[in-house]
Amino acid sequence: MSRAFNKMTEDLSAQQQALKAASDEAQDRRRFIETVLSGVSAGVIGVDGRGRVSAANDQALRLLELEDTAFIGKALERVAPELSELARLGPGSEAEVDVTRGAETRRLRVRASGGAGGEMVLTFDDITRLVTAQRNAAWRDVARRIAHEIKNPLTPIQLSAERLRRKYRSSVGEDLETFDRCTETIIRQVGDIGRMVDEFSAFARMPTPKFAEENPAELLREAVFAQRVAAPDVRVELQEPLPTETLVCDGRMVGQALTNVLKNGVESVTARQAVDPASPGRLHAWAELTPDGLVFVVEDDGVGLPARDRDRLVEPYVTTREKGTGLGLAIVKRILEEHGGELHLTDAERLTGARVTLKFPRKARPTGDSEGKAD
Repeated sequence: MSRAFNKMTEDLSAQQQALKAASDEAQDRRRFIETVLSGVSAGVIGVDGRGRVSAANDQALRLLELEDTAFIGKALERVAPELSELARLGPGSEAEVDVTRGAETRRLRVRASGGAGGEMVLTFDDITRLVTAQRNAAWRDVARRIAHEIKNPLTPIQLSAERLRRKYRSSVGEDLETFDRCTETIIRQVGDIGRMVDEFSAFARMPTPKFAEENPAELLREAVFAQRVAAPDVRVELQEPLPTETLVCDGRMVGQALTNVLKNGVESVTARQAVDPASPGRLHAWAELTPDGLVFVVEDDGVGLPARDRDRLVEPYVTTREKGTGLGLAIVKRILEEHGGELHLTDAERLTGARVTLKFPRKARPTGDSEGKAD
């Protein structure tokens, strides 16, 4: 009995040691997997056989904007409803999914793979920038073709209308008012089309930036003055004093970006006044220094930004205005990218419409895209 007891004790001790070793090995494997998952660029979510989230890495939390791991054990359709439909299709399925959080929308490429016991692993990558770059490249080609095909006949049309007015106006007689209205309409519409074509050309073929030390305060003053002249009915206010430091940039391109932003603001204010004549109709512009560089800010009392997909407003031909080309902010975005800066669209803080922020580094960091472009 004593020997049997001792043998049983030895067996139990050996089993305990084996269990402890297996537990330690499982813990090491778990920590290793967590370390690997935390370092990968893809988001990873584990789903058990009952459709509940069992694990998620840091990238998944960031892409889905989940603040903590309190969602572990909850149904996937509650945690990330955009991914639940793909999960229902089962292992081997793959799709591109739009995930909207607040005013921002991300495009994710999601893949589902199966495991034992009905478990599933969802991996997804953020392809928003890739999709945007592909879309912009396609639109640049479209813009180039439009500019080429449309601009050629514009000049002869305008010259013909002007010649008709000069040569036959005196002999029209009692229908003079109709004649004048028709010829002026042709000339005015040709001018509008010409300006649109110029925007197409500017977007399709941005020149290589020529960097030099510029006075950002003067660039903003010139852009504000131009808008005051172009839209005297809108109060364009400039906050002084402005920074006196210089900015390494392409002054012409930065001026164009400021002009586009101010013009958009004026159009937004005008659109709101058409609906609400009591609107104050103001634009407020200023510049300020930050630890990272220089920031231009423009706020307006206009119609504001859409609550969703406002980040898509910087894509070509995406506009909220009936007569807009959707290229103004797209050109601004490209100019900021050429300078290594950032463009942000948010709700106004001082006024009631939109706020557009243009962030430039103190010394421009040209992107690789600017190399090899023609002037």
